[in-house]
Amino acid sequence: MKIIIIGGVAGGASAAARARRLSEEAQIILFERGPDVSFANCGLPYYIGGKITDRNKLLVVTPERLETRFKLDVRVRCSVEAIDRTAKTVRIVDLASGREYEESYDKLILAPGAAPLRPPIPGIDSPGIFTLRNLQDVDRIKAVVDGGGVKGAVVVGAGFIGLELVENLVRLGISTTVVELQDQILPPFDKEMTTPLAKTLAAKGVSLLLGEAAAGFEQTPEGLVVRLKSGQGLPAQLVALGIGVRTENKLAVEAGLEVGPRGGIRVNDHLETSDPDIYAVGDAIEVQDFVLHTPTQIPLAGPANRQGRIAADNIFGRSSRYRGTQGTAILGLFNHTAAMTGASEKVLKRSETPHRMVYVHPVNHAGYYPGAEQMTLKVLFDPASGKVLGAQGVGGAGVDKRIDVLAVAIQAGMTVFDLEEMELAYAPQFGSAKDPVNMAGFVAAGLLRDDHPQIDMAALIETPANQRPFLLDVRTAEEFAAGHLPGAVNISVDELRARLSELPTDRKIAAYCKVGQRGYLATRILLQSGFSATNVSGGYTTYRMLYPESDQKES
Repeated sequence: MKIIIIGGVAGGASAAARARRLSEEAQIILFERGPDVSFANCGLPYYIGGKITDRNKLLVVTPERLETRFKLDVRVRCSVEAIDRTAKTVRIVDLASGREYEESYDKLILAPGAAPLRPPIPGIDSPGIFTLRNLQDVDRIKAVVDGGGVKGAVVVGAGFIGLELVENLVRLGISTTVVELQDQILPPFDKEMTTPLAKTLAAKGVSLLLGEAAAGFEQTPEGLVVRLKSGQGLPAQLVALGIGVRTENKLAVEAGLEVGPRGGIRVNDHLETSDPDIYAVGDAIEVQDFVLHTPTQIPLAGPANRQGRIAADNIFGRSSRYRGTQGTAILGLFNHTAAMTGASEKVLKRSETPHRMVYVHPVNHAGYYPGAEQMTLKVLFDPASGKVLGAQGVGGAGVDKRIDVLAVAIQAGMTVFDLEEMELAYAPQFGSAKDPVNMAGFVAAGLLRDDHPQIDMAALIETPANQRPFLLDVRTAEEFAAGHLPGAVNISVDELRARLSELPTDRKIAAYCKVGQRGYLATRILLQSGFSATNVSGGYTTYRMLYPESDQKES
């Protein structure tokens, strides 16, 4: 069998190696347009910032290693220009020599990936404007940065790669501004979960311009000016574009393969395209959202690796299926971590999927053990079955562990009742006897059992003041004085039983504390004392995340 693979990196290289492991006899040719067949593009920002010092460490595998260890025919600097599905051939141009030739195939795997977006705005091709997608990009940026002339930088786009680059530029002492079209950083996350990261950026001196967009670029004797749609001009010596990617689908479209409305190459769960002899993997394909079961495009390295293996399996008669992508992703930003898996609240709302959510704000390990760091977990779930639909976490240490556990829970179709029962590793330096995942399960399962009626903080605040429940702050007087919800009355939970006569009996009472635990206890006291009561999800900590611009001290 003769297999041709177009594109390397995660999907193509994984497919090639898997194919060889399944067959020593197959002829396997891998074409890569660039000079590097497989590299760690997630590590590129850290090479610019000096965290990774050896460029060779970014090379996951070289063509020579693939040829020696896997007996693969790897041809870099070769561009596949066309696919003839009838003749089952591809036309190739050797970019080094200019020679054109054809190769036949029995099976073809497309792994062309995606290219950074460069919108057609004035000055976009000016010197000093970069994208960051491959080793050649990183070499160009590093040469400029190491040259010592960059005092100011503008990063357009506040996604994962953009923010990783921001962190590394700041560590090099470069004054950095971020321009983001959305009203938040990290658009895949729910907005409130990004509040701690935005505060961290501000504390590090980063200027964050949200709801803004670049309208053009002008060259000046000092470098560049980024002209925003608002009219503001931002001087810089380096501009990095991180505004998304577009699918490299030209070959597929010209070959008549089916593509989705956003350009993703359509495949079935075996990774077959509309031509049964052509497979496609990686950033170029349209996948099924694991939670919503709808078509989507999610460019991530982990799924691309798995897709490459599955495509090779199916070529050699193994019935492997791709279950879909749930979008598990993580970002480290200075001393913070943000991670997510499954559906976000905004996606569930947009798809009109019924859901409930809870917030918990635990520490990463036993509080009595030194170094405990607080995190926030948001878990979304089906209100009827309790099935976990999505989760997001932000904080310091331990966020990655909890999101990974919740990612597995989603894969396994588990419910919040299962989260209550999860048995996770515990020692004081690693976790708690009631792990944050268990805590999220307790709160969510209690809500579904009606142990504690709950109102979401955003729903509470957005209710007109004359229609809101009676707001009861059950924290200490000192905490209340430092900041509270507008219109709240303060009675500490420790004094509540003795002061029940001060509360209205003709209105629902919404109790809240700092993170929800004391609010839950207050709600149980009130319900068993004849009051109509509800707990406010996530407490005052969630309020500060949802409404970071509100005054710290409300009257």
